[in-house]
Amino acid sequence: MNTIDSSTPAEAARLLPELDAERLLADLMTARDHLWDEQSSHENGRVSRWAEQDWRCLPVRSPGGDKTRTDPGGPGSAEFADTEWLDHMPYVREVLHTIPGPLYAARFLDLGPGVVGYRHCDTKFAPDWGLARLHIPVITHEEASLDLDGQMHRWQPGEFWFGDFSRKHQIQNLGPEHRVHLVVDVLVTPELARLFPADWADYFDGPDVLYNRPGVATTDQERKAARCSFDAPEHLLEIEVFGSLTGAQPQAGFGIVDTGTELAVRSPQDHLFPLVALGGNEYRLVGWSEERTITTRLDGPRPEVELTYRKGRESTRLVVPATPTP
Repeated sequence: MNTIDSSTPAEAARLLPELDAERLLADLMTARDHLWDEQSSHENGRVSRWAEQDWRCLPVRSPGGDKTRTDPGGPGSAEFADTEWLDHMPYVREVLHTIPGPLYAARFLDLGPGVVGYRHCDTKFAPDWGLARLHIPVITHEEASLDLDGQMHRWQPGEFWFGDFSRKHQIQNLGPEHRVHLVVDVLVTPELARLFPADWADYFDGPDVLYNRPGVATTDQERKAARCSFDAPEHLLEIEVFGSLTGAQPQAGFGIVDTGTELAVRSPQDHLFPLVALGGNEYRLVGWSEERTITTRLDGPRPEVELTYRKGRESTRLVVPATPTP
């Protein structure tokens, strides 16, 4: 994956509050007899399995509440919802409700004995891209560790951690027992920032953090008025590509369609990427942050669509002609 420069003050931060390790373990045990599925990944609207390692997952929140979706989701997915596994985990539900931001995937990840992961970056999972990945250890031991940007971590049950996983990292479990963490992805909000240590305040008050606005409802008339087609850089919906909106590059045709309940972008491959309305005819992708948005202006003499890529408070914009569709 791509390597990126991170702006966070440190590679990790221990968050508030302290959690009840025994209650977390008790909730986890309600699902330990189930054969957990292999972890999977999501890219460009497609899900693929990881089968190389004993790295398994039990999702308690997933796209559409689908208990078989072990991936973290992304653009092209349904809205996130609780899975049936959470029905048996009252304390985990309580903990998730205390996290002040729109929750995306929440997954118990089980690293089997003797597994050494590959060194990689979880591209764009950092506050400057509008997302945070949180870890809650449930089962661990001294021979299970995380190398995060060259710093070795052994987080303990009952602790609550943020990790900047856009930095290079590698997990390993050299012992004979399993290592299980609850991993939660959340959109960054000012309220979430208050869980961080005091010495992160300047960072969260500064220009490097992308805060997300809440979604708003749309009417049938608003959705009908937003339908159009337009040409744009072909990487528009590929969130792991560090592409530019400007300059000479391959173009492709896209459309905004009304599915009857929501708006969606139709990709050149005819895949639908649902949208969340932010107000003012601006939309972000379901399953993603405001790292990229689409704004429609179709009622003037020159109908157009504005595309925006963001990192922190910096943004790049491109206005392209649009053709309203019936």
